[in-house]
Amino acid sequence: MQAAAVPEPDHVTGTRSPGQAFQRLRELPPGPERTALRDETICVWLPMAHRIASRFRNRGESMDDLRQVAAMGLVKAVDRFDPLRGKAFETYAVPTITGELKRHFRDHTWDVHVPRRVQDLRNRVRVARRDLAQEIGGRFPTCAEVASATGLSEDDVLLGMQALESYSALSLDAEPMGVEGGTSLADRLGSCDEALNVAIDREAVKPGLRGLPERERTILYLRYFRDMTQVRIAEQLGISQMHVSRLLSQSCERVRDGVLQQAL
Repeated sequence: MQAAAVPEPDHVTGTRSPGQAFQRLRELPPGPERTALRDETICVWLPMAHRIASRFRNRGESMDDLRQVAAMGLVKAVDRFDPLRGKAFETYAVPTITGELKRHFRDHTWDVHVPRRVQDLRNRVRVARRDLAQEIGGRFPTCAEVASATGLSEDDVLLGMQALESYSALSLDAEPMGVEGGTSLADRLGSCDEALNVAIDREAVKPGLRGLPERERTILYLRYFRDMTQVRIAEQLGISQMHVSRLLSQSCERVRDGVLQQAL
């Protein structure tokens, strides 16, 4: 974008030229006079900022928000501009404001966080696909064709194409495209099945259980699968309840140690 595309205002603050106004800003110490001149200078150039913001319309952001971001860029340009460098203010302000708008889209409008490099790849791929589609007509360009046109590798082109789908997210309450009255995405999402963890734990303890003596396996079975009390187990096996308790603790510890050793 050329700076000359945005002409300078038809009038300047007071009777000063743009260069004189910025020179005066540079010379004045902090205080009410400098603040007033700074505010007036910003207001004079604000229409230029709004025209730049209008170039980014129809991208999902309201014009009020875009104008506010452009105004912030203008404030930065006014504060940072050095008239002693001999350049016109608009040649410095236009890229500053444009950069502020692009940063806004990069940092605040993506539903999914995407690194800056990937965002740049997305933009290059998007423009190349649009231009190539007009040239070849009737079909979308292939990955190889986009890579040849942009000078990117095919892997980078694929990464940019994936990023094309990351700009906005689909609501979980949304219905499938082309289906009216269908179930939402949230209704079709699976949930965690705790039984899967139980199945994994059971498979993990099987080798340890097989290695236990028959009496210890019987005690574990009666206690944890038949839900019998230690007193009833003791009566059925003809041993004391204290002995049952001790064998339960020893067996569980031995099986647990075996599972941990396998995991390591």
